[in-house]
Amino acid sequence: MNPATTEFLRQRFTEYYKKAVLVPPPSLPQREWGFILFNPAGGDTHMRRHIGFSGREEMADYIRNLVPQHTYFSTAYYEKPDAGTMADKGWCGADLIFDLDADHIVRGPYDQMLARVKEETEKLLSILTEEFGMDKKAIALVFSGGRGYHVHVRDLAFRSWGSSERRELIDYVCGIGIDPAAMLAGKNVPSTGWHRRYREALLGYLRWIGSLPEEEAMAHLTAMEGIGKESATQFLKKREEIISDIENRPSGMIMKNRVLGIITGQQEGEFRKRLNEQAALADEPVTTDTKRLIRMPASLHGGSGMLVRALELRDLHDFDPLTDAVVFGTRDVKVDQRFPVKMPMLGSTYELKKGINTVPEAVAVFLCCRGMAEIA
Repeated sequence: MNPATTEFLRQRFTEYYKKAVLVPPPSLPQREWGFILFNPAGGDTHMRRHIGFSGREEMADYIRNLVPQHTYFSTAYYEKPDAGTMADKGWCGADLIFDLDADHIVRGPYDQMLARVKEETEKLLSILTEEFGMDKKAIALVFSGGRGYHVHVRDLAFRSWGSSERRELIDYVCGIGIDPAAMLAGKNVPSTGWHRRYREALLGYLRWIGSLPEEEAMAHLTAMEGIGKESATQFLKKREEIISDIENRPSGMIMKNRVLGIITGQQEGEFRKRLNEQAALADEPVTTDTKRLIRMPASLHGGSGMLVRALELRDLHDFDPLTDAVVFGTRDVKVDQRFPVKMPMLGSTYELKKGINTVPEAVAVFLCCRGMAEIA
């Protein structure tokens, strides 16, 4: 990013923060804060952290004067949040956090990534409220301003949990470490939970194999280590019987079938893809980290120029980040585009060629923040 582009962005961010209503997180005096600043020299990025605020006005004045590129606060609560070392802060607990980032789930056009990560977020919220019985009032949902969503659970019941307890919860959400025999045991399948989801994924996979031409089905099975032609042939002959057993008289004994055991043990491939579709693909390290810094709602994301926006759970389905999280206007700005790109924003799609293009200010901010263009 050249100095002119850096200055353009800093001016736009300054304009935003002058008018923005900056709402602090709960228990503000117990939160640590961190900031990444605009760097006109383009050198290494450093975070300014170990900062604490006693009140809302102090926090807001600091941010308005600093005009950071990125703004974070701690998910943890501390006795002394501004202490210079983590050991001296005095950890008092932490919110339970889930981070869903499209970059970890799917690659493709930005709008398609945003649509897919919204689906994962909806699945996560369903698991938390329907399967764990979490109170919706204790859940805060935030669009990250970039490629995903943050879910904050501020129930006191979880605040003292350490990394190991949080690991068990995120493993459940992501479907990690599932025992196939346990998932197939028992006739009465709950209306929610992994018993139902696992069986749906496995039944879908078995029906998919049956829809393939025999040569393709054989090639698919024999490509897995440990499955030969004879084993694959026998498995395909028993496929309908296995489906019937799963539907009508499920038992962990089904896993005595060696080929089925190999299929369900795969970490990649068609069955694993179907199983992942039943999970909510949250970023595991974020949930297990009890001292995480996370983006502040109402701040701007320095990698997109979009708003880190708090949402009501009921508003997620209709939320469109490329309209509802855009804070800059439509005045014309000239940018020097590094490569051709198709960019949807504010209800329109902009097809930009390499070189000089005139675009709305909101699009220019996004492209410059992403390093895709410079101010012309």
